[in-house]
Amino acid sequence: MLIEFSVSNFRSFRERQTLSMVAAPRLGKKENVFKPKVAGENLPNLLKVAAIYGPNASGKSSLVMAMNIVSRILTMSPSDDDPLPVHPFRFDPALRDKPSEFEYNFISNGLRYQLQLAITPERIVHESLTAYPRGKETLYYSRNYTPGKGDVYEFGATLEGGNVVHDAWRRLTGPKSLFLGQATANSSEDMTQLRFAVAWFREGSICIGQDGLSGWAVMSRSMIKKNEKYKTYLQTFLQDIDVPITDIRFEIKTKTPQEIGPDSHFTEHLRAVETDSRTVLTHTTALGEAEFDFSEESGGTQNLMGFWLPWTLIDGKSSEYLIVVDELNSSLHPKIVESLIQRHLETSSGAQLIFTTHDTHLMNTKRMRRDQFWLTERDANGATAMFSVHDFRGRDSEDMEKRYFEGRYRGLPILRRS
Repeated sequence: MLIEFSVSNFRSFRERQTLSMVAAPRLGKKENVFKPKVAGENLPNLLKVAAIYGPNASGKSSLVMAMNIVSRILTMSPSDDDPLPVHPFRFDPALRDKPSEFEYNFISNGLRYQLQLAITPERIVHESLTAYPRGKETLYYSRNYTPGKGDVYEFGATLEGGNVVHDAWRRLTGPKSLFLGQATANSSEDMTQLRFAVAWFREGSICIGQDGLSGWAVMSRSMIKKNEKYKTYLQTFLQDIDVPITDIRFEIKTKTPQEIGPDSHFTEHLRAVETDSRTVLTHTTALGEAEFDFSEESGGTQNLMGFWLPWTLIDGKSSEYLIVVDELNSSLHPKIVESLIQRHLETSSGAQLIFTTHDTHLMNTKRMRRDQFWLTERDANGATAMFSVHDFRGRDSEDMEKRYFEGRYRGLPILRRS
């Protein structure tokens, strides 16, 4: 579960900006929030859903990239010659050689954590992980780089492993590697302090970029091909949102697969789907049935087939996943997006969905609270500012879509007239 995420000096983010999933008190729609279960702590309610609006190039996609930075670095090989995937704010010369900074406050396996990072393209400059067992602040480790001195580590007194193991983890951690990843990769399974934290980034939180749903559509088809039972789940999901696909099958063929970007982690699934077969989908109407190749389907249907898989992760009663999607409304009808949001709000899970969108229809449905709508905008220096609609005076019952287009909340493009 995400509590808060902060970022600074990364792409369009200059000063520190924070996205908070902490629910504001005294607002209605109690089904839109949940109480996090953390032993020994009475934490505030958290939001199930947050929608992020703003003009093009205002920082929405940069936010999704920032939230995904740990997962990306964890999947990189320590010997990679490529720079780390950070880009400092370019318009301020004083920041060009400064590290990008990230802070995650999250809950994994019933324990609250804080991970702080400072990263340049060349190396990890700072990394620290703090846990809060029964609300008590407990440093697990801290790592700081100083030119000429290298990395200086501090290990908390309660960190599992002992001095010999800690020293081995330190020596295995290269300049571009996260200590968190190296320590868990080289420890026994019974050492859980760091393992539960890294599991949240590896498995518990999923960030999907603008073109990412195409990769998830590949994985969805791969799963169906390997296990027939998933086909029924996907078909039901599609039919519930008025996509009349009643069968999915695979025809044998021979074709060299196309990669989805270099070193795509969907490549294995792409081979499984496209090397020796093509995906055929049956549509049923009042006039009968017709078959279509997957490539003939609309962009919206293809995106929905991709979204189905992460959707299943947050649709369960006991789910605690975080799914972040850039441009969820891409090729999707506003009513479909509204239906998916409403279905998730009606669950009793602690799963969270964060998405960027231009679909203001959601503001007019009265299904979401003021604190669930976030806005991004650029200032005169080209830097992103991020804030919640709840930061502006108003009532939860007001016409938020109308007030948004009136400029009451800002976050609108400034258009020039000829």
